[in-house]
This record gives sequence, C-alpha cells and structure tokens, in this order.
Amino acid sequence: AIILLKLDPLVGVLIAVIAAAVFAVPMAFFAFRLNGAYFAIGTWVVAEVYRLLVANVSAVGGGQGISVTQTMRGIPTWWRESLTFWISLALGVGATLFVYFLLRSRLGLALTAVRDSEPASESLGINVARVKWIVYIASAAGCGMVGALIYITKLRIAPEAAFSIDWTAMTFFVVVIGGIGTLEGPIVGAVVYFVLRSLLADYGAWYMIVLGSVAVVFMLWAPRGLWGAIAGRFDIRFFPVQRRLRLPEGGKP
Repeated sequence: AIILLKLDPLVGVLIAVIAAAVFAVPMAFFAFRLNGAYFAIGTWVVAEVYRLLVANVSAVGGGQGISVTQTMRGIPTWWRESLTFWISLALGVGATLFVYFLLRSRLGLALTAVRDSEPASESLGINVARVKWIVYIASAAGCGMVGALIYITKLRIAPEAAFSIDWTAMTFFVVVIGGIGTLEGPIVGAVVYFVLRSLLADYGAWYMIVLGSVAVVFMLWAPRGLWGAIAGRFDIRFFPVQRRLRLPEGGKP
C-alpha cells in the first residue's frame, strides 16, 4: 500500500495494523471451526494460501517481491533505523504490559478459563466465542505492525519471506524454550533463540537441526521451559498473573 499509494512508511505501519485485523475476520470463521493441532495446521494452510495469492499479483512484484527503498528516499538511514528501533521497543514493552494487565483483569480470567477448558468456561457463563475473537483479532493487528516494521528495516518484502512457516516455528521454539503460560518465558526464549542463531548461523542446515533438537529436549524433559524451572526453584515472578485464594482469619471460608 505504501508503495502503490506513495505514502509515508509510518503511515504504512498503521495501514498494516488495520489490514491485518480486517483480514483476520474472515479467517476467524474458518479457523474457529478447528481445535487443537488442527487449528495450528489450519493457520499454516491460511498462510500458504495468502502466499500463493500474493505471489500471483504482479502489482506487488509477484513471487519475486518488491523493494520499498523508493518510499525511503529522502529519509536518512540513521533516522529510519532509529525510528524503527524505538517503535519496536515501545511495541514490545507496551505489548508485554498490555498482556500483563489484561491477564489481571476479568477478561484475563476468562482467557485463562477458556485455555484450560472451553466446556467448563461456558458452564460458568463465559462467552467463549467472544473471547476467542478478541484474542485472534488483537494478535493479528499486533503481527501486522511487527511485520511492517520488519520489512521497513529490510527494505524488501517477498511472499516467501512474509508468509514463511519459519515465523511460526520460531514462535513455537521461543515459547517452548522459555516457558509456556508465563510472560517472562517468551522473553527468555527469545534471548536464547537469538543467541543460538548468531552462534549457529554459519553451520547451514545444522542450525535448524540443533534448534529442533533443543526444542524436543525441552518438551520431553523440561516442559515448563527455562523460566518455569527458575520460577519453580526460586519462586521468582516479575509478572505475577496467578490468583490465590485468601482465607479469612481462622482458616475457614
């Protein structure tokens, strides 16, 4: 959009947020008919369908993609890189705080209940479909903003890169290694991922083999992830979202 309409790149970031949320609506009708592993596979299929569709649109370069350098003319490199860095940092910190306060709210309690058991949540009066819609569309909007920032930095976007399954695999790795069900876990997992990537980038296919092996080891012998093990051992939580029952004096409810 920013190339075809010759818009400012930062305007393109806002367009990406809106477009991702809008496109998530029809996809949700399809995705929410699936559960568990079928849901994950279905989202991969959706990404592949979009890749094929975009690859056949000549206006955006087809399968070869398109460069965004022409939209950056007149913008100093240091300014572009600094701006995208600070926006990305604000997005990361803001998203973390948003999720934290969300999980501490009534809606967050509903999200946790739906995660644990949809039938039990419905029996308690929780609108499961509404909760799913909120999470799905909000996640799509956030991914749209992140994607726009990434390709403004790379200065080129191609269907193979934008809709690659590697994004999903990387996300799974980060969450599994860091710790599922925590806010600190994905942060720790992201640090581990980027450290391993920088150390193993020169080893070709062994890079992916090592990452996959590490993920399998954690899933089998440390399912709570690195942060889960640390929190369980030392009782450390920077973003406590657990709820505890407080009994009145005397110990009787």
